Amino acid sequence: MGGSRVAITGLGCVCALGPDVPTCAEALFLGRKDRVAPVRFEDSYSPTSPVFQVASPLPAPSRWLKHGVSRTNSLALAAVREALADGGLTSSPGSLRVGVCMGTTVGSALNSTRFYRGYLDRKEPDMSPVSRFLSNNPALFIAREYAFSGPCQTVVNACSSGTDALGIGASWIAAGICDVVVAGGADELSRVTYEGFASLMVTDDEMCKPFDRNRKGLNLGEGAAALLLESEYSWRMRRKPPRGFVVGYGAACDAYHLTAPSPDGQGLRQAIAYALETSKKASAEISFVNAHGTATLDNDRVEAITLHEMLPGVPFLSTKGHTGHALGAAGAIEAVMTMICLEKGRIPASAGFSVADPQLPANPNASTKEIVGSCALSESLAFGGHNSVIVIEHSND
Repeated sequence: MGGSRVAITGLGCVCALGPDVPTCAEALFLGRKDRVAPVRFEDSYSPTSPVFQVASPLPAPSRWLKHGVSRTNSLALAAVREALADGGLTSSPGSLRVGVCMGTTVGSALNSTRFYRGYLDRKEPDMSPVSRFLSNNPALFIAREYAFSGPCQTVVNACSSGTDALGIGASWIAAGICDVVVAGGADELSRVTYEGFASLMVTDDEMCKPFDRNRKGLNLGEGAAALLLESEYSWRMRRKPPRGFVVGYGAACDAYHLTAPSPDGQGLRQAIAYALETSKKASAEISFVNAHGTATLDNDRVEAITLHEMLPGVPFLSTKGHTGHALGAAGAIEAVMTMICLEKGRIPASAGFSVADPQLPANPNASTKEIVGSCALSESLAFGGHNSVIVIEHSND
């Protein structure tokens, strides 16, 4: 990004914490509530792992899709509508070049088990689920919904998809390709994903406990978040003061394992270094880190070691104890949470953490804490060894 400050003029979020950013901001500091077993699909595994579902009703989108709108896109639309309203971009963008970059992993591809069973049984299944999936590309859906004609990209890069979408969207603005970018991520709960993670034996049959000595694995979640990213020319022309800025982005792949991060944190180290370099920020200027913090043994160990060595003394936390792991939406949701904390000047306790792990060199934040400074890191670690980090700065303009 070359040190360019890309403004954040609007935020939108829907997740287990609430249906909008103000509700999520309030709930983030109230402590977590118990989550429930999945109710939108039957589970064949026992014991049942809790999940973080979106309970609030979703807005009804326009019905231009012949085969219907996926839940992923309904979640995305709720977040984008809020971000556009927050950013004051509710009417036609006029001459502004507006791009869309959305991350996802599951999308709507995995909730069509009836089709897959029919196909495997060599029957002639109804092809509408395939057509529904192909027509529900999240970025294209949002672009068509609002008649945005700029660049349009859906990022599918496992659990770093939402963070990568933000980094890519910011790079479009920094390169002068766009004036405005709607960037974020969305993912729905799916039986196939739920049972897939259970088969990997990385889910907890209780509430997840990131960085805790007794952590056993993750809880899945769902949701969406969107950030309205904007060039200085655009926000000044519209007289819309920024809430903050994306000032850095780094991504690196260690290619160590299909599902586990490199034990030495090589990829994460490179991503953090790139993000700090592009932001032109020193490690001492970072107020806190919103860690990936899945509550799996390997992820938390690698993150704790890397953060202790690269950002010693900088407080860190995981918000997945509040939201669950929303996969492709996680990075975008966590970017919104990071912006909320910067605006409030404090961070909450890392939900689920109570007992220090003697094998970790550093522990997450254990109580509400005031922060010093205006910059924070939000990071994502994904299957395939991919690591993504963005640097967010609170606006003083």
